[in-house]
Amino acid sequence: MPDTYQAASALLAALDPDWHRHIAAIGPCLHQPHPTRDPYESLVRAIAYQQLHAKAGDAIVGRLVGLFPGQTFARPEQILATDFERLRSCGFSAGKIATIQGIAQATLDGVVPDYSTALVMEDEALIERLVSLRGVGRWTVEMLLIYGLGRMDVLPADDFGVREGYRRLKGLEVQPTRRQMIETGLAWSPYRTVAAWYLWRVPKLQPSPWPSPGGRGK
Repeated sequence: MPDTYQAASALLAALDPDWHRHIAAIGPCLHQPHPTRDPYESLVRAIAYQQLHAKAGDAIVGRLVGLFPGQTFARPEQILATDFERLRSCGFSAGKIATIQGIAQATLDGVVPDYSTALVMEDEALIERLVSLRGVGRWTVEMLLIYGLGRMDVLPADDFGVREGYRRLKGLEVQPTRRQMIETGLAWSPYRTVAAWYLWRVPKLQPSPWPSPGGRGK
């Protein structure tokens, strides 16, 4: 992976002086996916972090894990068997509880694929399959692709940190639209994940809602 990151950084730095300065200032890409985390866990973690800062998301996931001592993460059966108030006490909103319960049931029903199945699916096929679930949008599945499956060419064009990062990088007055972000990002392929990682780190940004090595993007 370090060789891939080095190639990605070189491609991005060669685009223009703005990219070159930014990458020189940030240094090597330290993106850390979790390629052994199954899709169910990745999705639940991504839901926990939706629209929250890092510490809040960390706390919610920590409390959820704490409900089941001796395990690394709650299993689908356990999510479904846990009453609303216990899940609420972790910090999940009512809407997020319904979503993670839906993800748990969809996992048992085979709609959410296991790791080996997801690994061989195309990005768009997996996105199309999973956005059918209540509360699961494209961004959530993109976090699964980036962090759970280690895909290197995913650009979350709806992510505030990515769009605001590009705005600041290029000195624009307004953020690019989703369509503009996608079109601009074509020049970053096949390393759009790394480009997003660097854009998230443009100075003066608020923390992005990306899941990370321990739950959040570091």
